[in-house]
Amino acid sequence: MATATTTPDEGLRDALARLAPLICEYADESERRKRLAPEVHEALRDAGFYRMLRPVTRGGLGLDPVAELSVAEELARIDSAAAWNVQVSNASELYGGFFADAVSAEAYGAPDAVVSGAFNPHRRAVAVEGGFRVTGRTPFNSNCHGSTWTIGLADVYDGDTPRVDAEGLPEVLLMLAPIGDCEILPNWNTMGMCGTGSHDLQMEDVFVPSERTAPFGPLEQPAPAYEGPLSRLVVWTTVACHATVALGIARAAVDELRELGARVPAYTGNTLRNRHRAQLRLARADATLRAARALFHEAYGEAWEIAHERPLDMEEKARCQQASSHAVLSAVEAVDLVHSCVGTAGIREEQRFPRYFRDVHVISQHAFVAEARLEAVGQILFGLEPDWPFFAM
Repeated sequence: MATATTTPDEGLRDALARLAPLICEYADESERRKRLAPEVHEALRDAGFYRMLRPVTRGGLGLDPVAELSVAEELARIDSAAAWNVQVSNASELYGGFFADAVSAEAYGAPDAVVSGAFNPHRRAVAVEGGFRVTGRTPFNSNCHGSTWTIGLADVYDGDTPRVDAEGLPEVLLMLAPIGDCEILPNWNTMGMCGTGSHDLQMEDVFVPSERTAPFGPLEQPAPAYEGPLSRLVVWTTVACHATVALGIARAAVDELRELGARVPAYTGNTLRNRHRAQLRLARADATLRAARALFHEAYGEAWEIAHERPLDMEEKARCQQASSHAVLSAVEAVDLVHSCVGTAGIREEQRFPRYFRDVHVISQHAFVAEARLEAVGQILFGLEPDWPFFAM
């Protein structure tokens, strides 16, 4: 990967240049099979892309989040599904700090370890001697076919009685389980982001030992291997990971429109680049994307600096959410502007424009970065309590 004269992120960019032809070769197959092609998954895994945020003491690359987000954005310009799965698993890496070092070493420590998961709805965990019997079905498990472990949330029960804390709220645990303990239900039938393989996972009366569970809340005392500023950005790096894919998709769309400029649209005698409407919309798309990307990296650059000293306060968290959701909304706007210029190239499956359109609109519906999250940002700006629970993390 990186040599004595290159940083880890530079080494990853070099690897991207080498792997780009392979990733492009299998992109259509990933779409058809509704999962990332194993050849691509293994190449990315072996090159270290799933270990970008893993601590060095766990065999990871230990990138700072700003560098990681930039690398992932470059990958998204090549293939959205590959970038999404890499980002989901890197976000999952951060939750290793919730568990004792021995547990995180087991799940995250192997070179081929890949962790993924989903949090909603919560599973049901019935307390038994030494742990819990867990049952439940959770959708949106991106990269489940390529994962070795899965994380998720579960409500605790004593028999049939929900367990509550001192404030009367349900007791919720974060849980780790080998992916082999789950059944993958092949139901990822969507208009876009098809290659991510984000199928449902079913757990049926699976025993999870107590040491593979942890209370889910602010990570105030991470396990020793995870101590450091990144442990203060767990949720907000998770949110940011989704936005980078949208930014990469939009940049690819804008760049491809520029390359299409010499084309003469049907029933006209003028090239696309000489049409005033295309000139205007290309300029707007490029500016929209650049502005959103600048805000996104500014917000996370500042958050990373703050995290070296202390946890983020409410307004600083709001800036991360605002920048992430705005990045996705802006990416959608940029792709829509491109789509309005490309004519039938925007509907033919042999072109990439239809995929850009479908994929970026699917990302815009994700709960972590949807437009609705800006309501909570506005609540904070007005001095109100936000209704998005992640702000409590």
